[in-house]
Order: sequence, then C-alpha cells, then structure tokens
Amino acid sequence: MRIAQVPPLYEAVPPRLYGGTERVVAHLTDALVELGHEVTLFASAEAQTKANLVVVRDQAIRLDPAALKSDLAAHLAMLLEVRDRADDFDIIHFHTDMLQFGLFADMAEKTLTTLHGRLDLKDLPDLYRRYPEFGLVSISNSQRAPLPNANWIGTVLHGVHADSDVYHDSTEGYLAFLGRISPEKGPERAIAIARRSGRRLKIAAKIDPVDVAYFHEVVEPLLADPLVEFIGEIGEHEKGAFLGGADALLFPIDWPEPFGLVMIEAMAAGTPVIAYERGSVPEVIEHGLTGFIVNSESEAADAVARLGSLSRRAIRDRFDLRFSAIAMARRYQALYARQLQGLVAGQDLALRA
Repeated sequence: MRIAQVPPLYEAVPPRLYGGTERVVAHLTDALVELGHEVTLFASAEAQTKANLVVVRDQAIRLDPAALKSDLAAHLAMLLEVRDRADDFDIIHFHTDMLQFGLFADMAEKTLTTLHGRLDLKDLPDLYRRYPEFGLVSISNSQRAPLPNANWIGTVLHGVHADSDVYHDSTEGYLAFLGRISPEKGPERAIAIARRSGRRLKIAAKIDPVDVAYFHEVVEPLLADPLVEFIGEIGEHEKGAFLGGADALLFPIDWPEPFGLVMIEAMAAGTPVIAYERGSVPEVIEHGLTGFIVNSESEAADAVARLGSLSRRAIRDRFDLRFSAIAMARRYQALYARQLQGLVAGQDLALRA
C-alpha cells in the first residue's frame, strides 16, 4: 500500500524530548516500512524516518526559538501539501484531530484519523457529528466514551519499537515517575506513595507553562524530602535507562487517560507499572502480571510491597506480544485494508449505477 502519515507539528518525529503522538507516529511509520509498504511522512525537517520524508516546516513548533509563530498556519500549510499529493496515496492516515476534515471531505473514504487526546471537551460532539464520513480510530476503548456515536472503525492500542537492550533484568532500587508535571498526572500522589513505602522516587518530568504555578505551589515543596529526586525533562535516549533502573513506574493519574504511552515504555524495560484505575489503564495493564491496578495511595503502597511477585522477563514478553511497533502496524494494516475494500466496493457501485 501507498500510505501517507500526517502527524502534528508540535514535536519532531520522533520527539527530542517529551511527546507521545509524534513518537507513536515515528514508530508506526518505520514499522509499516518494515512490513513492505511505501510510506510517506509529512513532518518537520528534524524527522528521522525510514519512510519518504516530505519536509513541511524547518523545525518542530515547541522547540522553535522564534518568538512569534502560528501553529494553525503551519498545520494548514502541511494539510494543503498533503492535499496536493493526495492522488499519490491509497490511504492517508491523519493524527491531527479534526483539522483536515474541511479540506478532505470529498475523499474521506481514503482517509483514516487516529484521535490521540481526551475527547470529553465541550465543542467536540457537534464537530464530529458534522463529519460522519471520516473513519476514526481510538487508542483505547475507554477513550470513546464521550463520543459513543462517532464513526469509530477500530481501536488500535499504541506500540513502540524497543531493542532487546532496553530490557533490564536488575534494577537500582527506586520508584519512577515519568511524564508531565500536572494535577491529572499526580506527581504529588507519586511522592505520597513513595513516602508510605519508604522507597526512593525519581521524577523525570516536563513542566508546561500552564502548570508552573501548580509545580511551585504543590509539587516543589515536596521535593525537600530526601527520598525524592527531581531530574526534570529527559530525552528519548535517556528514557530506557531511567525506566529500566526502576523497581516500578508509578502512574497515579486522576483523569480519563486515553492511553498512557509511558506504561508500555516501562514494560519494554521489564518494569512493572502501578497505576490508578482510570481511563485506559485496565486495557493496558494486566493486573498481577505486568503491574498492579489500584485506587488509592494505600493500595499503591501495598502493591509496592508485592513487586517481588512479578517477573520482569514476563513483563517484557507481554510487551513484545501486545505493544511492539510491529504489532501496532499490523493492526493498522488491517484497518487500511478494510478502508480500501470499502473504497473499491463504493467505486464498483458507482460504476454500476
């Protein structure tokens, strides 16, 4: 198949630092190439890919030092470039929410749109109701709940590429928190769990401008505890060692997490996950096998005490089976084929009319 991948432009593909959607797109694109497809990636110039690269911006938006920039203009320019080349592809796979709908309404049947974010937002139901012709893919079944009547054509759980050397059979005796400093991610809950457990906690996290006040008021005062070490935002090349050295990843979220990429990144290292039962967590974590699903700080602390019952090798094996990049690409490959079958059937019907 000739496949176009169209990610957002906020981060490089893959990201240099924090960034989930662009990381998934990078791994999916390479895996599709490995499966023998002709893939074109539309992205900023820093992209590293096995696919054909169409550069649509000189650099990703978030780390662009330009003081004045327009993310809307950048994305519209990219979509127009995709539109100009649309005849070159059998399937156009968008990861840009709903931005493309107006421009591609006349060819919606050859597109597929993966929604990567939360969907419980006020303005979304009316918008998706206006464009029922676009096939949508969820990244977990729980993500669909706010939009039950949307045109869902499948759920594809994320996958990532992970070399065998990412796996760590032994650890350095700390708990890990990796992600973003924000109330819904729960770094203060992670600290409370570590304190209850009497275990060291390392926090590697990005602080968005909107969360600076929360960090200073809620999280920063807790960092004085000698058990807690705040590392800050780390890059892709540091993540494997950080997660692999941990006894467990703490994922004490308090929001409807659509997926939670860090959970499978931990599993790739053989590291179990202790996660709150929110959003996608029950679809990702197999309780008692790849981690523990809990509902309170006390349950999480009890889970820390039971980490010795889990096999790091078994956790990595479950990652390879369920969450490798190739496993993800094969699931998308099946959806692409279904879309193409529908397109051919529609063309045949039109010819007979």
